[in-house]
Amino acid sequence: MTDGLPDSLIPYDEIVQEALRAVVGRVLGSVQEAGALPGEHHFYITFKTQGPGVDIPKRLIERFPDEMTIVLQNRYWDLIVDDERFSVGLSFNQVPSKLVIPYSAITGFHDPAVNFELRFQALEGPDDGPEAHDAAENDGPIATPVEDGSNVVSVDFKRKK
Repeated sequence: MTDGLPDSLIPYDEIVQEALRAVVGRVLGSVQEAGALPGEHHFYITFKTQGPGVDIPKRLIERFPDEMTIVLQNRYWDLIVDDERFSVGLSFNQVPSKLVIPYSAITGFHDPAVNFELRFQALEGPDDGPEAHDAAENDGPIATPVEDGSNVVSVDFKRKK
């Protein structure tokens, strides 16, 4: 008998992370539709600069080789939002730049106007998905009919000993 909980075969952490990233997409989508940030809202978005699908200028990757935070507040343009990523124009040292950031690269989202914050675990490569696991022990034949003419179905779950 073990004291710890068994490992889950359902990737709950990933499912929750994906759902929370959808919150970021929905918020940015509403800003895109409105054409501006509402009221005093503004966003700090932290992301992995070398995450899969991130497309930012090389000079920014050199300056921020792992992670950087951008601010969407007063001076941004061309915000485009879809189901997987968003792109936005920002200026860095008076140099205009277009950034494409997949939600999977985001590690933080903060709206200080209402003290709302989300933290994420960023996927860094194609091998970062759910880990492989053994096949379930009860994936054998689902049911064996009983040959006595009744409608009763016998189910035999094989258990590893």
